[in-house]
Amino acid sequence: MTDLRTGVAAAHAPPAASPAVPLLRRAVPAVLAYAAVRALGLVVLAVWSAARGKSALTLLTGRWDSLWYTRVAELGYGYQVRLPNGDVHSNLAFFPLLPWLERLLHALTPLSYAHAGLVVSLVASLAAAAGIFAVAEHVYGARVGVCAVLLWAVLPVAAVQSMAYSESLFTALAAWALYALLTGRWVGAGLLAALAGLTRPVGGAVVAAVWVAAAASFVRDRSAARSDGARSSTRAPAHSTVRRLLGVSLAPLGAAGYVLWVGRRTGKGPLGYLDVQAGWRNGFDGGYAFARFVAEKFTSFPAALAGVGLIAGVALLLWLYVTGVRRGQPLELLVYTGVVLALALCASSYFGSKPRLLLPAFPVLLPLAAALARLRTSRSALVTVGLAIVSAVYGAFWLNGSGPP
Repeated sequence: MTDLRTGVAAAHAPPAASPAVPLLRRAVPAVLAYAAVRALGLVVLAVWSAARGKSALTLLTGRWDSLWYTRVAELGYGYQVRLPNGDVHSNLAFFPLLPWLERLLHALTPLSYAHAGLVVSLVASLAAAAGIFAVAEHVYGARVGVCAVLLWAVLPVAAVQSMAYSESLFTALAAWALYALLTGRWVGAGLLAALAGLTRPVGGAVVAAVWVAAAASFVRDRSAARSDGARSSTRAPAHSTVRRLLGVSLAPLGAAGYVLWVGRRTGKGPLGYLDVQAGWRNGFDGGYAFARFVAEKFTSFPAALAGVGLIAGVALLLWLYVTGVRRGQPLELLVYTGVVLALALCASSYFGSKPRLLLPAFPVLLPLAAALARLRTSRSALVTVGLAIVSAVYGAFWLNGSGPP
């Protein structure tokens, strides 16, 4: 039978973690391994950049979205750029938690706003690694937890995890919110979901996970109450119900609060944030624009190879997601991952940004992590080292070229 709280088949239950060893201590090997992989990426980036006469620090803190976050931290909201084609790029498109943390760290230390953003991202990436381990260990065991962290560290666009971007901060909040859900910590999950909603628009994925998990738990409790009415009236379930309701109520406050504030700031009501995103040519079209973008790649032979690669990449993501469903991955993870994938793949945003928008969808890596964990330690280490080298080289090449938009 399948455990409705976690959605994990009893036959595939993970090895029980030792209660004598705190979770954060169990996560240390995974976090250290993650730090080593990312350190390799930064070293390769520094060497590559120096060879090209560029500053690796500038690439990590002073280009693309990093500049927008820094400007919000330093000057607040209200800055916008009008492009020759009439599009308006407003910094209201950027959610406030990362700039708030940049401003706080700048006030407490000698760091500039940009360097403060980098420190926040680096620390958040370690917290994200620990959160990913916690989720994977809870579902599949410690060995899979370590492998999941390493796979997240060696993704082709993992360099973004070490930039002054909000992906690492969001992933950390999302991962720990999901772990809170998996372990029945409803208030903590709600608070973390609210913070995630202040970090990126995709914070709605965490809110959805909280709401669906709470609804499923209410259904389970009602079923249990019908089968055992005597115990359904005890105080513990009542307290649990209050905590669930509080978590459900807290979860959307971050995203909803910022969106409503933007609507008031722009004078356009609840839809004001959508207008801001439209100025960046961002929207949700069900994947039509992305499909057209891929189709256009087949108009010439060299570009057709990129089109084939894009189709293969999307197919792999969908296959991994379906594999998670078939293997009984917890409902919380499936809801969260499904929303992240849908928002990333079906949005009409700049297509070069889609790989980094997929970074928070770490549960999709769990089937691969389980496969890697089944290998002998020497073989899995060899695979991981090879992927780490490829990821480091690609990250250095990428950031010294077009980079993440």
